[in-house]
Amino acid sequence: MRRSIVIDDYNSQWPVLYEEEKARLLRTIGNKVVAIEHVGSTAVPGLGAKPIVDIMVGVSRLADADQCIAPLQTIGYKYVPEYEVVIPERRYFRKGIPEARTHHFHMVELTSDFWERELLFRDFLRTHPEVAHEYYQLKKELASQHDSDSYADAKPPFIESVIARARADKVTNSQRKAPLGDASGGRGLSFHQGK
Repeated sequence: MRRSIVIDDYNSQWPVLYEEEKARLLRTIGNKVVAIEHVGSTAVPGLGAKPIVDIMVGVSRLADADQCIAPLQTIGYKYVPEYEVVIPERRYFRKGIPEARTHHFHMVELTSDFWERELLFRDFLRTHPEVAHEYYQLKKELASQHDSDSYADAKPPFIESVIARARADKVTNSQRKAPLGDASGGRGLSFHQGK
């Protein structure tokens, strides 16, 4: 059955729900977790979203996910193995009944492209509220025109453009931080003038 998309206004409880779930996850699978991040629209202050908290966990090896399936079930997560066909670089879990999902959980290698892209997108929206607002408007428009099966397929052009801008900003910012006229290549060599 196709479900309609509901985009809620930003809720200041979303970061609180993330922190509570993060603590629960760390108690349950903390021995496998290298890093954990709140991602997706609920991680961007002021941005409206589907009221589902997205969590990304970085692991050393994707194979570690297999050992997390049973423990995650004890705190309400359902592993969705069929998604591996379309997203082989991550393992996807969800919490809550279909009509009232509460959390989406993505387990990926910390060095993966997915990890980098999610953080680039989130951080760009956090530091560019006008772009976050543009994304919110797009999501509301798409939600009114699409069902849950096609909504996600309609967002990638916007997302890709934001990630490209974020990468360009990252390069520009790193070039600005490089010392100018430093013959040491930034290695911090110093020369002492004798007296």
